[in-house]
Amino acid sequence: MGAQLRVVRRRIRSVQATKKITKAMELIAASRIVKAQNRLTATRPYTIELSRALTAAASNSTSIDDHPLLSTQKQKVRAAMVVITADRGLAGAYSSNAIREAQALSNLLQEDEGYEVVPYVVGRKAEGWFRFRGRPVARAWTGISDQPSYEDATEIADAVLERFLQPTEEGGADQIHIVYTGFKNMVTQEVRVRRILPLEVVEEQEEAGTELAPLYDFEPSAEAVLDALLPRYVRTVIYTALLESAASEHAARRRAMKAATDNADDLIKSLTRQANQARQAEITQEISEIVGGADALSSVTAGSE
Repeated sequence: MGAQLRVVRRRIRSVQATKKITKAMELIAASRIVKAQNRLTATRPYTIELSRALTAAASNSTSIDDHPLLSTQKQKVRAAMVVITADRGLAGAYSSNAIREAQALSNLLQEDEGYEVVPYVVGRKAEGWFRFRGRPVARAWTGISDQPSYEDATEIADAVLERFLQPTEEGGADQIHIVYTGFKNMVTQEVRVRRILPLEVVEEQEEAGTELAPLYDFEPSAEAVLDALLPRYVRTVIYTALLESAASEHAARRRAMKAATDNADDLIKSLTRQANQARQAEITQEISEIVGGADALSSVTAGSE
């Protein structure tokens, strides 16, 4: 066997081994997408009912403007930004797109509105990006991007709520923003930016013929219920963002691994053709050497006669 044929066959075996890995990762990501979708679907009824109860409490409360989580009268000094990325790579541009959008938001807040941006990051990709550039991070959470839990969301929400409720003079934040990847379907995921604090209260006129809102009784008062629901609502918003980001990460990884598997198939076909050509060239050379040797032997024999 010639040296060229040995090299090509060695490359084929290497690509085949890589293909097995990428195919396995594709199947794992596909199975995890289904689980992430189920968890996301299971949280939607709770989120809808929580939003309705929060709307009812805000409608019956007389101290909306004075509530610390609803007041928009705070100073414009400092803004906290929660960035959700992945802990692992091999997911295409999933993490880089979120980081790029976070950088655009940071530039907008700093240059146009004069805020000092304080980042809170989720995922090793964002943590590594900020630390590599020497940018301080208020807090980082890693190891939770694949399967986030409500306890993880509660920890993140409590950290940003504590920062938001601090006085501005003591390092408190006047706004809280979140950057995450929203999950639409298996093919489409988009980076979203949302301001979660302070919450914006919008008064709307109900149209005739619309579904009637449920009636609520508040004990001890609508203000007390509002105080209890608002932190829970912030936790739910962050938890939903974590679930959507997890589903988007798995979808991006499945798509990237499928592309890698397809590329491995194409490369194996190309290398197989090269191996066949090298083998045919060796066979042709061997036949030529045999024929040439036979002709030389015949000539020698004929000359001796």
